[in-house]
Amino acid sequence: MTEPLLDGLPPVIDDRARVLILGSFPSVRSLAEGRYYANPRNAFWPIVAELFEFDCTATYSERIAALQSHNVALWDVVRSCRRAGSADAAIDPKTLVINDFDWLFGSYPRVTRVYFNGAAAARLFERMVRRPATVTCQRLPSTSPAHAIAPAVKLAAWARLTDAGS
Repeated sequence: MTEPLLDGLPPVIDDRARVLILGSFPSVRSLAEGRYYANPRNAFWPIVAELFEFDCTATYSERIAALQSHNVALWDVVRSCRRAGSADAAIDPKTLVINDFDWLFGSYPRVTRVYFNGAAAARLFERMVRRPATVTCQRLPSTSPAHAIAPAVKLAAWARLTDAGS
């Protein structure tokens, strides 16, 4: 693969975090803008905004602050890789580097629940990360527009977050 090596985004986390939402790796648009879930067709922001009652059209920093006020952090499983386009299936497994979860769980011990935004994130994490025994994990349906299930189904599944952060 001749694609350039791509570096992911830093975690969005603070000391209040109890819940970590993990994607697989940022989309091309998210990397270009330096923001999680920058594609307006991705359902992530509308879903979490409805669950936590904030405006999904607010500025990125206001949306991040709203998530953090509910003890929610964001990151991705993959730190760097080569990938053509934005599809998880296009990630070159030979170039894949996983984020430092020993550091994250050691630095933020209150994080005890991990929710995966889709199957790829769950599969990569479970295969490549050693998690502390105190951390529970659960896969949620992907918010990607490529994951075609009804918005109400996605919202109902993601509603688990509202109890997790307290």
